Amino acid sequence: MIAVEKLALRAGDFALADVSFRVEAGEYAALMGRTGSGKTTVLEAISGLRPVTGGRVVVRERDVTRAKPAARGVGYVPQDGALFRTMTVADHLAFALDIRKWEPDRRARRVGELAELLGIAALMSRTPHGLSGGERQRVALGRALSARPGVLLLDEPLSALDDDTRKQMYSLLKRVQEHEHVTVLHVTHSRSEARALADVVLRLVEGQVMEAAPDGSE
Repeated sequence: MIAVEKLALRAGDFALADVSFRVEAGEYAALMGRTGSGKTTVLEAISGLRPVTGGRVVVRERDVTRAKPAARGVGYVPQDGALFRTMTVADHLAFALDIRKWEPDRRARRVGELAELLGIAALMSRTPHGLSGGERQRVALGRALSARPGVLLLDEPLSALDDDTRKQMYSLLKRVQEHEHVTVLHVTHSRSEARALADVVLRLVEGQVMEAAPDGSE
């Protein structure tokens, strides 16, 4: 589960105050709102990449407001995927496991499991250069999931994909959610994405989060 309670934060001239919402364990939530409303900033605050000035972030019943990103049990896929140009697909899947010093056999099993789940086993020796948009997003997703987080944060992961690839990713994301037993918060501008994926739709309007209809309207 994810609980954001009276969150306050600042990013340059932009500020949010008293932001509160909850995503129950196992739910797939879509977070919608106008460009510049603060959706990405909220994800960064939950993941620990953006400091907060007030309020609390609770993940799986644990207050992680002051915890380091790696200690929060959160996987985060930024909008551009943020893949490392010189690392192979296998290196990306193992990245968080290497940081946490997983034993080699356990690490190899987890990397193989993710490669099969995400359909990228044939790409393991490749670097991001030359991968398709959908392939890059699968790698970014695998990197975020590798250490078995309880929460997955997705920042417009499908916005740059063509229609056919986007529909394939709908099925993959739901399969991943069920296989990994994660709670998902997915930022999107697309009402069709929200309808296809989300159990609950949230909308960020003038600094307040409210539950919306399945089509993303209030």
